[in-house]
Amino acid sequence: MSVQYPISKKTDQTDNYHGTVISDPYRWLEDDQAADTGEWVRAQNEVTENYLSKLPFRQQIHTRLTRLSDYPRESAPVVRGELVIYSKNTGLQNQAVLYVQHGLSGEPEILIDPNTFSDDGTVALQATAFSKTQKYFAYSVAASGSDWQEIYVMDFQSRKLLAEKITYVKFTGISWAGDEGFYYSGYDRPADEAAKFSAKNEFQKVYYHRVGTPQEDDILIYQDPEHPLRYVDVSLTEDERFLVLHIAEGTDGTEIKVRDLQAEDQSGFTTLVAGFGTNAAVIDNIDGKLLIQTNAGAPRFKVVMVDPAEPGSENWQVIIAEAEEPLIEVGTGGGKLFASYLKDAATEVIQYSRNGSPEHRITLPGPGTASGFRCKAGQDFFFYTFTSFTYPATVFRYDIKTGKSVLHKTPGLTFDPAAFETTQVFYPGKDGTRIPMFITGKKGLERNGENPVLLYAYGGFNVNLTPAFSSTNIVFLENGGLYCVANLRGGGEYGEDWHQAGMLDRKQTVFDDFIAAAEFLIREKYTNTMKLAIRGGSNGGLLVAACMTQRPDLFRVAIPQVGVLDMLRYHKFTVGWGWVVEYGSSDDREQFGYLLKYSPLHNLKAGTCYPATLITTADHDDRVVPAHSFKFAAALQEVQGCSAPVLIRIDARAGHGAGKPTAKLIDEMADVWAFVFANLDMVAGDT
Repeated sequence: MSVQYPISKKTDQTDNYHGTVISDPYRWLEDDQAADTGEWVRAQNEVTENYLSKLPFRQQIHTRLTRLSDYPRESAPVVRGELVIYSKNTGLQNQAVLYVQHGLSGEPEILIDPNTFSDDGTVALQATAFSKTQKYFAYSVAASGSDWQEIYVMDFQSRKLLAEKITYVKFTGISWAGDEGFYYSGYDRPADEAAKFSAKNEFQKVYYHRVGTPQEDDILIYQDPEHPLRYVDVSLTEDERFLVLHIAEGTDGTEIKVRDLQAEDQSGFTTLVAGFGTNAAVIDNIDGKLLIQTNAGAPRFKVVMVDPAEPGSENWQVIIAEAEEPLIEVGTGGGKLFASYLKDAATEVIQYSRNGSPEHRITLPGPGTASGFRCKAGQDFFFYTFTSFTYPATVFRYDIKTGKSVLHKTPGLTFDPAAFETTQVFYPGKDGTRIPMFITGKKGLERNGENPVLLYAYGGFNVNLTPAFSSTNIVFLENGGLYCVANLRGGGEYGEDWHQAGMLDRKQTVFDDFIAAAEFLIREKYTNTMKLAIRGGSNGGLLVAACMTQRPDLFRVAIPQVGVLDMLRYHKFTVGWGWVVEYGSSDDREQFGYLLKYSPLHNLKAGTCYPATLITTADHDDRVVPAHSFKFAAALQEVQGCSAPVLIRIDARAGHGAGKPTAKLIDEMADVWAFVFANLDMVAGDT
């Protein structure tokens, strides 16, 4: 169907980058508070809704997604003293409810029901933490998908909230010191409250809050006025002896500072790992020495013991050596270490003694993703979760002494995932590199070159795309679709070398890997160009938009979601500066050159037939501000050289994705799948 797009006005805004003049006619759309931006959003949403409302299977898909999502599911329980805490969603609740019970056989009670925080479920629970003896329970909430959070404190015995409320915090945990108070990371109050969802965030600080006192009395523990663009995460070791700061200049590279809270001198911090050339994390304190996971001299990571009195790397003691598979994380519990590795993008877990001797390889149901391998030092068991593309998240109980797992809780599905299967294939990248890809579809589906395919990937920030179940994909699989996930370079599936192969001036490698995945699927007769859709979010939105601008002939449908699409200005908003270590910055002459070559906004060409495109974003996305999507949509609508639609779906009271209520997730995915079905010429069957 033909689409009449709203008029997007153009201005004569230009910028001079190192002698190169770049036009930015839609700069005005960066002002999310302006009346003309608001009118543009309203007009675009009206066009998009008008198009989607006429799609024949939209309501049918929405009904099916609602049924598929309507099943009870629980998280893995966490034990704190005599208390057991877990979250549960009965099916269509907008937010999972947090439950607590006394002992494993106790009667569950609702501790926090986020669904009572708002009428539409757009306020989500974030960080949670009990104080040492479970006297207090602290939690943070975020509204409308924003990264901004507020922290509250509850008297656990009475279940009454205390008077204090801590505001203007983001990217923080809650680390209790006894029952008296806790540490957290926060920002100063924004100078312009109205612009807090787009203005640059600077000078993150660490505070200590004492229970019963107002936020203005919180004690400043750490600040760095010389370096405004750094993240500072704070935590305590389990025994509360060491206060640990993980400091980062962006999304890659870590400096670690510690303070021994038993020492007489409490005036400063000791630098345990200096600089930002490596990634490291403190695992635990063992007899006054700190166990650290690091990739210093070990791109697939290792575990070392570091003495704060002699922190130089020449003094490190290797506890778990680097292995062939990348070490993703290390948990502690019951006096043991639990190392989670990736074997071709699937989880493997080994239990070690504290001195690094291997004891058990934990048996998992199959290739997939397992998480939750940790507990307190005095426990002899814990619960973990396993999932895969056709295996809904299931909770197991693990006995530390025997190394055995037993089933604890299965989700109450209303459909049979056994009708589908996942295979893993390996395809050659442009340079011949072997790249893994998971393909999920109906059992026995024929490779006839005619199957609808949704190709999904991310390829950045050391993020691993491992197998996980999503009920919203079932509607596509039921109707003959193949859901394909490619593990591109830029992720961490094979360690830091794999990550670095797709960052900075090597970012084009990621796009080449994605294009190679599409070409493989066509060559091997899984599909053809007219049946191929691509989808990705955030950095994956950049991936989709870059590939559709580079190879518009290869794809029929493109779904760039909350994408980083203006690579010349991304670092000027909220926490975009933190991605410079991954992408580079247009402020640098050399980096500007390669950013300009692939920046989706700047590589659209008039008269080119681009794929049918549905761009999605949200008004409260303060991670990747919606201006990226606004400007890209306006530019793409202007240059589109054929009748394939170019639409933008702008959600209200929603953000980058975290904490999105079930109802909004169903609405969004119903629209995405309806758009895909219509433009891949699919027919939705009755299910």
